[in-house]
Amino acid sequence: MNSQRVSFESLIRGSTHALVIGVGGGGDVVGALATARFLEFCGLRFTLGGLPWERFVYDPTPGPRRLVEIENARILHPQAWMVNGKTHAYSGIRFTETEMAALYGWEVLHIDISEGVAGAVAGLEAAIATLGTDLLVGIDVGGDSLAQGGEPGLRSPLADAVMLAAFHELEKRGHQALWGVFGYGSDGELTTDEIEYALAQVTKAGGLLGAWALTPQVVSELEDVVEKVPTEASAIPLRCARGAWGAGSIRYDQRHVKLTPLTTLTFYLSPSILFQSIARLAQAVASSTSLEGANDALHHLGVKSELDLERERLMQKQEV
Repeated sequence: MNSQRVSFESLIRGSTHALVIGVGGGGDVVGALATARFLEFCGLRFTLGGLPWERFVYDPTPGPRRLVEIENARILHPQAWMVNGKTHAYSGIRFTETEMAALYGWEVLHIDISEGVAGAVAGLEAAIATLGTDLLVGIDVGGDSLAQGGEPGLRSPLADAVMLAAFHELEKRGHQALWGVFGYGSDGELTTDEIEYALAQVTKAGGLLGAWALTPQVVSELEDVVEKVPTEASAIPLRCARGAWGAGSIRYDQRHVKLTPLTTLTFYLSPSILFQSIARLAQAVASSTSLEGANDALHHLGVKSELDLERERLMQKQEV
């Protein structure tokens, strides 16, 4: 598929059922709901999805949870399963997707990236076939998928890189796909200047397909969601939609964010053009068949990942 010749309008008009996935784990599935509602407004049905990888504060075991660690799920594939309101890890950890499923009475997809890009592709293809979806949408909350690797604030590039490489591979196989960046800068990692520059480079390559901003109705719904489903980055655009402006912080004041109405936007990109034009981290992990392999590929670029940080924090916790 030549994604450069596919317009945003034709992608949406030619689709009936979207699989909308928060690609970074944690609360990204909440941000994905904003796009799901936009697509619903356009006449599409949707299924939400995310990764079984919670922030360290909620799950102190580094990395994502695998199927053998999961209880009460409907299995589609070893790397893909449907979460309900009772799904949890055997350790007792409940997932953000579990809380979303409980809140709405839906099943929510989990994609496991433990087998690297190869495993993510296999899981996504199984989910697409089983669920009957015809548009694959990835939502990156914050914008880490635009990183080059040298940004001082970059903390969690691994999951986004693996998923972007998987989306690129699926586009090559003929699947229709979109990549969205929601609440840019709201995770306190890349700055808004860094993200805007990266977006400009993708746009120059023909990869910016469109954009959409939060509406008051969606803001009200997501505000209700974040009262019950823990997330910080996905909540920043909601504050901005109510007029917050200036300097803010998340992660116990350890990360600083810029509060601006522009964080209410989701920028929709061609996954393949993003991958080919600037996504050197996704390019580096593209041939991975394990999360360790993908992580090592980032290390070769001098990039530390969220997996590394979680392992460091676990060691510090054990030493106390």
